[in-house]
Amino acid sequence: MAGVISSKSEIKRIPLYIEGLDENMQGGVPEGHITLISGSAGTMKSSITFNVLYNESLRGKICVYLSLEQSYNSIIKQMINMNFDMSKVNLVIVKDLADLRNAIAKVKTPGAGALVMVDIGCIRKEIKDVKTADNKSWLNVIKNVVKKIKEEANCHLFCLDSLSALYVLSRFENPRIELFYLFEFLRDLEITSFLISESQPQSGRYSEFEIEEFLCDGIVYLRLTPFRRNVVREISVVKMRATACNNDIFSLEYKHDRFQALYGGQNPLL
Repeated sequence: MAGVISSKSEIKRIPLYIEGLDENMQGGVPEGHITLISGSAGTMKSSITFNVLYNESLRGKICVYLSLEQSYNSIIKQMINMNFDMSKVNLVIVKDLADLRNAIAKVKTPGAGALVMVDIGCIRKEIKDVKTADNKSWLNVIKNVVKKIKEEANCHLFCLDSLSALYVLSRFENPRIELFYLFEFLRDLEITSFLISESQPQSGRYSEFEIEEFLCDGIVYLRLTPFRRNVVREISVVKMRATACNNDIFSLEYKHDRFQALYGGQNPLL
């Protein structure tokens, strides 16, 4: 039967490129999974996800980072400040839907990877005929962009930054139904997806409506924990289907131009 594997050795994985964490989740996220990257402000959700797409593009994959609010210029500036060498990747910026076809043409080189950054915030400023009062219009724009890049350039990885911004932009009337169809849309594309989800500390929730937590295949949770006079970033894999995970809390650091998860989180530190 098509799409059904016969052994776990057939499961292909995408590393998170976090030293010390990938080893504790059988090498990474299974291809085709939809994973929530959840956490409060300042936990480096966007940076961690960008890091995955950046490294996968270096390995020949076509990756799409779609930002709804933060500009592509702001994101790139942040990553360059973290010593990411943007000259190493085929970086393609989409800030006008009229240029989408030309952008796709730039990433069609066989065997070559690319990182496509779609700045929906910039596109929103330019488009006058899409009414934000219509909760379907912008969601359809996003889906059409991703589908077109997938079909014409065989996109492998996709990041949506963020779900919270999507909810404000699209005003879901029935989240359970609309989210189900959004997740199924991504699964039908057979694309590995990372959905950035803003969560509040101590809320016990990883997403706004909670239904996302059931629909997704994985949840990577980031948080800030006070430690003496400092704040420690921590990371844990809350959920990952088809994966034997260490669900402990790890301290997260970015040193020597790479992310590292140090074993032993909140309890050992405190």
